[in-house]
Formats: sequence, C-alpha cells, structure tokens
Amino acid sequence: MKAISTILRIFVPYKKRIVMRRKLVAGNWKMNQDTAGIKTFASELKSNLVDFDGRADMLICPPFVYLPLLQELFAGTAVAIGAQNVASEEKGAYTGEVSAAMLKDLALPYCIIGHSERRQYYHESDELLVKKIQLLFTNGIKPVFCCGEMLPEREAGNHFNIVQSQLEGALWNLPEEIMTTITIAYEPVWAIGTGVTATPAQAQEMHAFIRELIEKRFGSDVSANIRILYGGSVTPDNATELFSMADIDGGLVGGASLKAESFTKLINSCQ
Repeated sequence: MKAISTILRIFVPYKKRIVMRRKLVAGNWKMNQDTAGIKTFASELKSNLVDFDGRADMLICPPFVYLPLLQELFAGTAVAIGAQNVASEEKGAYTGEVSAAMLKDLALPYCIIGHSERRQYYHESDELLVKKIQLLFTNGIKPVFCCGEMLPEREAGNHFNIVQSQLEGALWNLPEEIMTTITIAYEPVWAIGTGVTATPAQAQEMHAFIRELIEKRFGSDVSANIRILYGGSVTPDNATELFSMADIDGGLVGGASLKAESFTKLINSCQ
C-alpha cells in the first residue's frame, strides 16, 4: 500500500485543486552580496526583464542592511523585496533584532521564517515561530515558512514524520485567516547548499504529502490555494523539471539567485 501511495503522490495532481496557483521564485541571499554586486545584479536583471511576460512572481530576500537599496533599485518593477528573518518580540531591549513593525515601515510583503539554518544555529523552536508568524500577520507581512528533514532522518525513512511535526508544531493552531497568508517552502536540509537535489519525484511526493495534511486540517480551499515551494540546490539545469511537478509552486533558491543570469533562467523555467 505504501508503494501505491507513493506512486499516486508523484504522478497524480492534487485531487482537490480548485485554482491555478501562480509560481513564485524567491531568492534567499543569506549573508551574501555587497553594494557593488547588488547594483550590478539589479542592472542586469532589469535588462533581462524588459520583455517579462509575468509568468511568475519574483522575490528577493537580501540581508537586512540592503533592503532599502534593493527597494530603490527595483522600484516600479515586478520584483518584490522581502526579509530573511524577524524578531519574535514586538519591541524592546533586544539588541540586534528587527521587529515586524520595522519591516512594515519598509512595506515589505514577505519574510522568511523557520529556515533550517535558523533552527540549527539559533535553536528556533516551534513556539518561537508561532510568535513570529502572528507578529508578521498583525503587520500585514506574509511568512515564507520553511520545513524539511535532515539526511539521517530521510535515510531512516522518517522524513514524512519530521515534516509533519514541523508543520503541526508551528501552523496547526493558527486561524484560517493567518494560514491563508502563508507560503510553505519544503527544503530538505541534506540538499541545501550541497549540490545534491531531491529528485523531482521525491520533491513532488513531499509536496503532495504537505498539501494533503493541510487539506485535512484546514480544508480543500486552503490546501488548493497555498503555495508550496521547493528549496535545496535549485539551479537553472533542474528547475524546469522541478517546477513542472503538480504540487511544486516554484522555489526558494539560494546560490542560483545571486546572479542575474541564473535568476532569470529560474524565472523562465516556470511554465
């Protein structure tokens, strides 16, 4: 039965799909880039997008210090600028933190939360992520919520349980009005920055699993409309096949989003 279920997840489009979700290609720049590199990137990307046909939504999430610069350089274009993180507190004596209200001041539409690097290096818990989601919602910012298993967990066949636990721990008690603002990014930790990518079949299997879980908890309308991105060594060479899977709605991309040429190719990979 497990083998049959796996085959159905890979090859059968989600049975209760109601609408066509727009693809989203989001660049997570992490702690990379500088002013000169950003200006070159922006100039080249805007040149590449002169005849942009609107086939996908575009998002770039740079380090905090470069947010105003990116906003200025991409003003009046279809490229949205978002944040990589947000504080779990509203305001106060939290040295080095940036609040959701501050992100709202910059009119940012998106913020990444729950990335595996934040979970691993800064020990972010489900409870902390719930607080961040709620603060982002209050300030009109859409969370890009990351989830994904580590290599030993996949090798042990425990990857579905890990992802389900991450989703249930941070999202399951949210009201529907918040849930409908969330984009989920499935990023197997073993594929992030390693050059090893989940196969399209593996990625589709997990994306379909996630969508099924959401349907059971929040209903078919929410599950059919929520965007689920794939992240983990996405490149122009593998993007077309990944993005063509029934339940993969684009990508949260690291290294390949740092160069205008490769980012443009990722956008053009969306059908």
